[in-house]
Amino acid sequence: MPIETQNPAGLAGRMLDWYDRHRRVLPWRAGPGDRPDPYRVWLSEIMLQQTTVATVGPYFTSFVGRWPTVEALAAAELDDVLRAWAGLGYYARARNLHRCARVVAADHGGRFPDHEEGLRQLPGIGDYTAAAVAAIAFDRPAAVLDGNIERVIARMFAVEEPLPGVKPKLRALAGTLTPSRRPGDYAQALMDLGSSVCTPRRPRCILCPWADACAARRAGIAEELPRRRAKAAKPTRRGVAFWLLDAGGSVLLRRRAEEGLLGGMMEVPSTAWAEGPAPTLAAAASQAPARADWRPLPGVVRHTFTHFHLELSVVAGVSRDGSAPAGACWAPVDRLGEHALPTVMRKVVRHALAAGEG
Repeated sequence: MPIETQNPAGLAGRMLDWYDRHRRVLPWRAGPGDRPDPYRVWLSEIMLQQTTVATVGPYFTSFVGRWPTVEALAAAELDDVLRAWAGLGYYARARNLHRCARVVAADHGGRFPDHEEGLRQLPGIGDYTAAAVAAIAFDRPAAVLDGNIERVIARMFAVEEPLPGVKPKLRALAGTLTPSRRPGDYAQALMDLGSSVCTPRRPRCILCPWADACAARRAGIAEELPRRRAKAAKPTRRGVAFWLLDAGGSVLLRRRAEEGLLGGMMEVPSTAWAEGPAPTLAAAASQAPARADWRPLPGVVRHTFTHFHLELSVVAGVSRDGSAPAGACWAPVDRLGEHALPTVMRKVVRHALAAGEG
């Protein structure tokens, strides 16, 4: 039956019936009949941006165990939040998370706005997160469009224009099917359907409650959608990291600038990261945090960010006077876990320790 002749309410009802039978049990999701906690909904949605459910689960549990309310998170020190976030990546999310908690606690009495417009005014909340929180936490009819839902909608309507440019069209189409009854459960149903049935490869159309209405299934192109614009090859940047120890065996760490990549996190100091060959030892020494007899360690640390690959050579040395430059501190090697080190810097630490340095 063509989708144009389907009753949107009937399609939504089918999706909700499917959800009632097959919903995932997730640590941030309210059980059937339970009222969702807006704080947990918001926290999970921020964590799930660019990150998988499997990865987020332990972080979410740890966060709510430590900061069970938005007021508790607002009262936390940013460094503690960054340390708890380390490993999730996209660290601007953590800074905005903390900033948003403080705004909600100070300006909204600890209560999140219950509609999209008000939510969008909060730090770190864009169109998607505002729609998701409004729908899931407050049962507001909102067209929620995460990666799973994009795929479901692109297939349902056989939308062949490529992502990301087609997102506004997909959001408008999603809005035509969004029900006024149980919109939060409906949004989560589409997320679950995309995760378990309408998968990127080999979609299990026989199990889909919308199979008969899906235009892409009828056309035999479901697995091809959504189409994506070809990505440009990621460039590779290179640099040199300085593993500097003092006489007591502590390592020098430095805080990165608040804005920009890995903002506010701690790092093993390094040269600038730039395309082209890695700096020579002599050239790198001019950017070293202190004077030392630097010696290169074997191997290279590799890490991939959203827009580029990174290769870091590591050099080791011992501080001549034990003084720490401004913005830096000495950290005992066995207490490095107390610092907000992003994943790439944890790799540098492991690399240096494996080479016997520290």
